[in-house]
Amino acid sequence: MKKLPLTIAAFLAAPILLSLPSGYAKPSPTPGATTFATAPSPAATARPRLISFHGMVTSADEKAKTFMVASKEKSRSVRVTDKTMITKLGLPATMKDIVANQEVRGTCYKISDGLFDAKTLKLGPLTEAEKAAEDPHKEKRVEKKIGASPAASPTASSSIVPKA
Repeated sequence: MKKLPLTIAAFLAAPILLSLPSGYAKPSPTPGATTFATAPSPAATARPRLISFHGMVTSADEKAKTFMVASKEKSRSVRVTDKTMITKLGLPATMKDIVANQEVRGTCYKISDGLFDAKTLKLGPLTEAEKAAEDPHKEKRVEKKIGASPAASPTASSSIVPKA
């Protein structure tokens, strides 16, 4: 009776084992030839990273669905796709609402050297609610900078001048 479950398992496993390739032997390399296992590059396997931007619209092309954003660091050409969420003062907007000399901010994915696909796009200046939400983050950044500066470090040397 105890052998019955083992024989059933053997009969069930036999088709699986027979369907496997017969040999796993690797062909021997030719003398003098070296083989290297190449791993896929991190850029090929990594998902695109979300990049935030903020600046002024310098130009907009409604037909090509692109616009140029000039920021402190550099200018970017951003493309609006069907998946882009465009808002203006908290309300839905369209590509027609993007005009030159308008403040814009949002997030995008880098798709090539000079072109970015917009994911979110907010037109116009920051609202009061956005400014209020941003203030605590600014305070933390300022504290971090002050704490990291050499002038504020507790080991800063000070010279004591004796009175004459």
